[in-house]
Amino acid sequence: MNINKTINGAAAVLEIDGWLDTQTAPELEEVLDSLDDSIKELTIDMSKLEYISSAGLRQIVAAHKKMSGSLTLKNLSPEIMDVFNMAGFSKKLNIV
Repeated sequence: MNINKTINGAAAVLEIDGWLDTQTAPELEEVLDSLDDSIKELTIDMSKLEYISSAGLRQIVAAHKKMSGSLTLKNLSPEIMDVFNMAGFSKKLNIV
């Protein structure tokens, strides 16, 4: 998995490429923890995400709880969206 981080003022975009699973979830956790508290808008672009496991879902939910501003998930494939729907997170998270 690769994570491309772009910061523009109080907004950050993380682009995830590959698999977000038990092996790679700690990498996402590390990137999320490294974000400055001044970040008020976090967007996670999942256009290149191929797979997400429950460990990956936990990191997304943790990011949602940690953010004092907004968290947006975008460009989810139908397969990834199905995982969010089955877990019941699609109603709780901002997905565009």
